[in-house]
This record gives sequence, structure tokens and C-alpha cells, in this order.
Amino acid sequence: MARYTGPVCRLCRAENKKLMLKGDRCKSDKCAINRKRPAPGKDPKGRQGKRSDYGVQLREKQKLRRIYGMQEKQFRLFFQRALRMAGITGENLFVLLERRLDNVIYRLRFASSRSQARQIVLHGHVTVNGRRVSIPSYLVKPEDEIAIREGSRNLVIIKEALKEFGKSGVMPWFHLDPDTMKGKFLAVPRRSDITDLEDIKEQMIVEYYSK
Repeated sequence: MARYTGPVCRLCRAENKKLMLKGDRCKSDKCAINRKRPAPGKDPKGRQGKRSDYGVQLREKQKLRRIYGMQEKQFRLFFQRALRMAGITGENLFVLLERRLDNVIYRLRFASSRSQARQIVLHGHVTVNGRRVSIPSYLVKPEDEIAIREGSRNLVIIKEALKEFGKSGVMPWFHLDPDTMKGKFLAVPRRSDITDLEDIKEQMIVEYYSK
């Protein structure tokens, strides 16, 4: 599977937003956004023309795609699936993205970033309802139990990431027992529940793909 292998801080600078691609580093003074460097390809003196509607829509799509660490082809497939679902397409898209196993591992504090969560899944450290699942795009369902395999519970990266649970807990649509490293996906979240991404304008993404 193709994946981005370049400097991820460049992506945050391009979007002028913390995409939380490097875990704890994004919360520190080392974050590229904090250093106020100009975005890649932009005039360092700040002379910028007005963006077209297409340009604004593209940036919203790129921000959300990069936050969840997906390539364009896969992101488009998720959008098309959201389009076929009943309800509001933009909200459906968020629901599908939140149900991805790599995102769930990140939300349950088993990883400090979604890219790290993807590696944990790919390396076979995760079970869903007692069965090992190594597909990051696997969609979990309400009442699914997600756990770290018994032989993987001593991994330092997972133990370090779990320290965040003591500081900020988990999103309300999850339950986590940090001692057994088992969590449960309680319910599908509503768009309004995903408060850390409330600045994303999903309607612009719908308009982008509708052209």
C-alpha cells in the first residue's frame, strides 16, 4: 500500500494547522507550527492572492485526508461509501473515518499518533472481539471489543502512549480498561461529538467531490 514517506511537519505547515501527525512532538515547542515558518511553496513575505472556491475546498479535503493518514484513492472510496449511505454525506464520512481500526487504536490511547496506530495494527498487535486484525482500514462496530494482544502488552510505545489516558481519558463513545489494555466501541459518534475536528468544514469536501 502506498503511503507518504516525506517530512510530516511539512504537511502541517502546508495546511497551517496542527494535524497531530507526530504525537507528543505536536504538543511541544518543537512543533513546526509554533515556529511560524512560511508554508511550503508560499511567498515568505506573505503576499498571497485570494483563494478560489475550489482552492478552499481542496484545502479542507487535504486537511481531513492528512489527519487520518490516508492516500487520495482510499479517501475517495470512503467518500463514495458515505455518499451511498442514508443521511448527510459529510457527517457519514466522519463516522466512517472514526470507525477505522487505526483511528480507534489512536482514540483508545494505545498510540500517540494515527501513523503509530497504523503500525501497531499492521504488526498484528491488535485483536477485535478476540480475533487478530491487521487491516488499518477495518471498520469497527458498536459493542466491538478492541484489545492489545497479550504478548504485545509490554511494548514500550503502547505503555508510553497510555499515559495520555490518565491526563485526558478517551472520547465518550469509547470505554477503556488501561490495566487489561481492552477497550470497547460503545456507539457510532455524531458529528457534533468529534470536538477536536470541529473546525473542519465537511460540506466543502462534499462540494469538492461533487464537481
